[in-house]
Amino acid sequence: MAFTEDCPGRSRSVRIRTGGEFARIREEGVRLTKGCLVANWITLPPDSDFRIGIITTRRLGGAVIRNRARRLIRETFRLNQCRLKQPVAMVLVARKSIVGKKQKDVEHDFLRLMRRGKLLKENV
Repeated sequence: MAFTEDCPGRSRSVRIRTGGEFARIREEGVRLTKGCLVANWITLPPDSDFRIGIITTRRLGGAVIRNRARRLIRETFRLNQCRLKQPVAMVLVARKSIVGKKQKDVEHDFLRLMRRGKLLKENV
């Protein structure tokens, strides 16, 4: 997928970093689980940027495994954020089943989650 103005590339400025932000999204947001991912999100005003936070626990495995899981999730979100109806602040949690999965499998689980949460645009 080519980058457009509507679908920016990776940026550290869109990452959720503080514990308070993570907690607020978890408490106030919607939560769904599907496959290797758990998603918590709150919708943002239409003129906002997408925000993402990723959680990988030590139960997944060592640092190499956790870092790979983070990269897979971050790339999946980057490739598919243009398909979402409206901007969201989203926290994605990797489940144990993500270990050993390929990019397409993580993307499949992510898209199923977004469809179930009614966050995908109709024409997609």
